[in-house]
Amino acid sequence: QVRLVESGGGLVQAGGSLRLSCAASGSIYSINAMAWYRQAPGKQRELVAAISSSDVTNYLDSVKGRFTISRDNAKYTVYLQMNSLKPEDTATYYCNMQMKVSPWSDYAERWGQGTPVVVYE
Repeated sequence: QVRLVESGGGLVQAGGSLRLSCAASGSIYSINAMAWYRQAPGKQRELVAAISSSDVTNYLDSVKGRFTISRDNAKYTVYLQMNSLKPEDTATYYCNMQMKVSPWSDYAERWGQGTPVVVYE
């Protein structure tokens, strides 16, 4: 059984930093892209950052220059370093991975349960 567990969320003052981690465990054959999404109450879920298997990255415009996504393939882990946090970054952050569980399966999206981030003035 595959499980994705996020950590590192919490309450932080505006201008501060947090580092989110998401580690996958279980029966994993390979992982392609990894990503972080977020969803604030009453708003649509949005892609915050993504990183490909070749370390090509993509960011939401509003977080460019402030957030950095990275991955550790040996640990099946994706990170999101968040600096200069703003109140509008407040949301639940979700880890997402495109994963194969066997050599014969297609890639399928896997999600973590989410970790809350609250940024206050």
